[in-house]
Amino acid sequence: MSDRTNELGQPIGFAVPDWSLCSRPPREPMQGRYVRLEPINAASHAQDLFEAFAADRENRIWTYLPYGPFASVDDCRIWIENTCLGDDPLFHAIIDGDTGRAVGVASYLRIEPAVGVIEVGHINYAPALQKTRGATEAMYLMMRRVFGELGYRRYEWKCDALNAGSCAAAGRLGFTYEGQFRQATMYKGRNRDTNWYSTLDTEWPALQRAFEAWLDPSNFDEAGMQKVRLAKLMS
Repeated sequence: MSDRTNELGQPIGFAVPDWSLCSRPPREPMQGRYVRLEPINAASHAQDLFEAFAADRENRIWTYLPYGPFASVDDCRIWIENTCLGDDPLFHAIIDGDTGRAVGVASYLRIEPAVGVIEVGHINYAPALQKTRGATEAMYLMMRRVFGELGYRRYEWKCDALNAGSCAAAGRLGFTYEGQFRQATMYKGRNRDTNWYSTLDTEWPALQRAFEAWLDPSNFDEAGMQKVRLAKLMS
């Protein structure tokens, strides 16, 4: 409940007196220690992504996405050309720092610079990226651009309420569960109830410290196992 009221005694939100609209995310790479994110294009990324995604022989990574799987490199290329080259959603390929090959995608979408709200979505990690330092770093780099570089106020994550992996990832990455929108949409001939999550600019400094501590090489032993969990660093 707000402790501010207007002249009628009605509660109102806190003032945002110096607000100016944000810039849209630029089409520029985001470089990390383990991965690099760069705007997707078919010529550079279709072959890599098709091969990386094909390593999931059961096609589990496609269950909660409205497209895929792709039967051929050409199908993957057509998807990129038809779906991924606009400004909203703004797709990025995630490049493995060791191999230089694309191993996943993620995008910004529903970008609202006037009110400082932006969403992350269309996240798809090939098996080679899943449960790696690079997987976490990719999300950190996208969040750092949103808050640290562009000054957005709110960063959203939405997913099928039945997608347990995505729900767990949102919580691990510092997003707060806000509720469920029932029968929010349909895809692949079935209903989708959508869970909403967000994190705010006021939460970013603590999240940044936690991400950077977790991603530091000193947090991993010689076998590559983490010493301190990200959740512990965020607590």
